[in-house]
Amino acid sequence: MKQFIKRSLCSALLLYPLLGWGIDLQPNDIVTPLPDKRYAQITYFNTENTTYYKNGSVVSTGAYASPVVDAQSAITKLIGTYTLADLPAASFVQLPYGTVRPAGSLSGSPSSTGIGDLALATAIWPYSNRETRTYLGLAAYLTIPTGGYSSTQAFNMGSNRYTTDIQLGYQQKMIGDLDGMFAIDTIWYGGNGQCSVACLSPNKNVSLNQKPVTTTQVGPIYKINQIFTVSAQYYYVAGGATSINNVYQNNVINTQRFMLSSLMHTDIGRFSMQYGRDMGVQNGLMQTRVFTLRFLKEF
Repeated sequence: MKQFIKRSLCSALLLYPLLGWGIDLQPNDIVTPLPDKRYAQITYFNTENTTYYKNGSVVSTGAYASPVVDAQSAITKLIGTYTLADLPAASFVQLPYGTVRPAGSLSGSPSSTGIGDLALATAIWPYSNRETRTYLGLAAYLTIPTGGYSSTQAFNMGSNRYTTDIQLGYQQKMIGDLDGMFAIDTIWYGGNGQCSVACLSPNKNVSLNQKPVTTTQVGPIYKINQIFTVSAQYYYVAGGATSINNVYQNNVINTQRFMLSSLMHTDIGRFSMQYGRDMGVQNGLMQTRVFTLRFLKEF
């Protein structure tokens, strides 16, 4: 039993950087942007994670008697739109600053505060028809390990590894002011050669590797009027099993979750709010709350 709890703890710590899973899209993110625009966006992100699952069963002993991991951050994003090979395109750079705070039965682990990993992205739209409200977009993302990381801590703002992500999104008119959207993305992970405490090893140079994670999201988007838009999204996340020094950890992700979103267009900029949570978890901590508040301003 002691060895099982140890493997369970390791599993959850390794999965923690994935608590945001794939690239969550806001309502109308798939809609083709107007060219030659510049935007700045600030996001407040808050999440709570409790209850640890191992192969579909709750672990409630030892370190997981009452686990809590809270994270909050402020994320700055700069966005530019343009034309690339006669196709609409957009790029952004994004940098978070925040805190990861373990509590409850994990309170013995130190918190982490500081800069997170830098993210870069470029998207193009191979097909766009504003008259029929039909859009097809492709995006590529790169995350650079600029965030604070210590191998002597289990929880860090940074992940100490590169990630790449490819995403496809499709949106079209359903009826009236109701649209439907579908998106799928896959994240590939670089190795972390300094996984010590998170891998439950006294040695610094422990190698962590992870299989790709695929996230599918689908749902309706409804435009109430020229000011308000709302949506509801369902997500299915799969993959992501880890290996430590080439030893398989048997911790495949299989998670279902939902997100409710609203947009408000005003004279000073666009406000958006999202709330969601996990509905089912196979391995790892359950995300019991996700809340984001964003402000987007053209300049």
